[in-house]
Amino acid sequence: MNRPATTHSPTFSPLYQQIRALITRSLESGEWKPGDIIPSESDLAERFGVSQGTVRKAIDELAAENLLVRRQGKGTFVSTHDDPRSFFRFLRLASNEGELLRLQSIPLECWRAKAGPDVARTLALEPGAPINIVRRLMRFGDEPAVYDEIYLPGELFPDLSLDILNSVAVSMYSLFESRYSVRIIRAEERLRAVSADRVSAELLQVAEGSPLLLVERVTYTYDNKPVEWRRGFYATKNFYYHNELG
Repeated sequence: MNRPATTHSPTFSPLYQQIRALITRSLESGEWKPGDIIPSESDLAERFGVSQGTVRKAIDELAAENLLVRRQGKGTFVSTHDDPRSFFRFLRLASNEGELLRLQSIPLECWRAKAGPDVARTLALEPGAPINIVRRLMRFGDEPAVYDEIYLPGELFPDLSLDILNSVAVSMYSLFESRYSVRIIRAEERLRAVSADRVSAELLQVAEGSPLLLVERVTYTYDNKPVEWRRGFYATKNFYYHNELG
């Protein structure tokens, strides 16, 4: 006996998720830039032909994902890495003493290269595609804490150089946002213990073979597009990796 063909009903996302997608599209296109105030909920409701409650639920989700920021009595703004409050969203290092230490980012090298297999796979590039490689040291107070190796798609950062990195007093993500219109919106990290090699030991001022925490991070912009692969070597004698769950 022939069985009737199985039919699949189309799936529809809730209305607020459709509005969320439309707002995200406006963010991605640059209609509302980082730091800009977006239209009011009533204006957006009129624009999209939905209720204010639907718009509010969409904005709530985007705010929970740090794409938007609500400011009491002022409105809703596009998140920006220029906001000092956003800095420690992607840096989870804390002092054992609980002190708020002065952070110093010291670019060491920046050069162009061709993507090898690992970089190409991680950044969704063709093998041999142009990339930028950055090495930098981060100090907390007077103590070196993190040595970073950073890989970036050359197409997105065509003129990145050591001079540019040294000429700005903002975070790298703020530089990516303001100079290259590349907005970092989320990251995935993997952590494991490693032993300090000669280079990391020298820069972090620890003995070669000392235990370090390796934090491998891939950051993404809109549409889950990877834009950075970072391998950070953390000295954890006087610092620890802090993450809040829940």
